[in-house]
Amino acid sequence: MHSEYIEQRHGGYYVAGTRVSLDSVVYSFNEGQSPEAIQDDFPSLKRAQIYGAIAFYLDHHAEIDKYRVDTEREFEGNAIPLEQANPTLWAKIQRAKAEAAQGERRSCATASRLTTTSSSES
Repeated sequence: MHSEYIEQRHGGYYVAGTRVSLDSVVYSFNEGQSPEAIQDDFPSLKRAQIYGAIAFYLDHHAEIDKYRVDTEREFEGNAIPLEQANPTLWAKIQRAKAEAAQGERRSCATASRLTTTSSSES
């Protein structure tokens, strides 16, 4: 797979002559962003580079999609769960979730009592 707009290095695909990954452009493109909107996100890219990257992706979408899935799977496989990586932060997050859930239950109970009270007054 050769293109004047895309180069392979360090095991990944990049817009030629830049540090912008093809993944970044493809993600934005697949999210429905226009080339102009993608350029707003990556002002270092010329419009022709963006169109070239999109054309490359469309010509090689099966291989690029497989590469993206494999890369994501590898990344997730190498990730250390937050519970192990930072137990203190994990505990804070769990506490905050529990407090938020408890506060939500209180809000629902209060709203329920208010609804019951107002309907019995009618």
